[in-house]
Amino acid sequence: MRTRAARAQDDAAIDQLVGAAFGAEGPVIVRLLGLLAAAGHRVASLVAEEDAAAVGHVQLSRSWVDAREKLVEVLVLSPLSVLPQAQHGGVGTALGAAALAEATALGAPAVFLEGAPDYYGRRGFSRASALGFTRPSVRIPDAACQVALLPSYEPWMSGALVYCDPFWVTDAVGLRDPMLAEWETP
Repeated sequence: MRTRAARAQDDAAIDQLVGAAFGAEGPVIVRLLGLLAAAGHRVASLVAEEDAAAVGHVQLSRSWVDAREKLVEVLVLSPLSVLPQAQHGGVGTALGAAALAEATALGAPAVFLEGAPDYYGRRGFSRASALGFTRPSVRIPDAACQVALLPSYEPWMSGALVYCDPFWVTDAVGLRDPMLAEWETP
């Protein structure tokens, strides 16, 4: 398996892969990808290949932290998608590492995501609130709003995470009931 930058000819395969990985939510996430690209918020798109076929995809998109000093451009890792038959084989881990390396190379100070703390915590992410960041919606469980701080991060760069518009237009922010209630139940 190898990771590489996505190319225009990968778009259909990426859409199919994302749809398969997200099941019922697939169409919403595919629409999100299209809107992020159309609005110029997509910063990096990477695929994982096995035998010349895409088995995974990750995207980094532009958003901001509303720090006291000024807005800080940051990246949001979303989505991370792996074909169901390729899951639990290291594809997601490889894509996450490639995304963080790309974000570092781009000079981003931080990468945010919404996801399972047990999974992403082992891959360089920490609870954002513990580092002075505020989640963009109360529908994102505090433990699920995570950040990886990169070499260009400076301590003054804390505040509220502000998602770019396509996340809101597609209602792809946080959870809705009954999933939200499950996260909130001790």
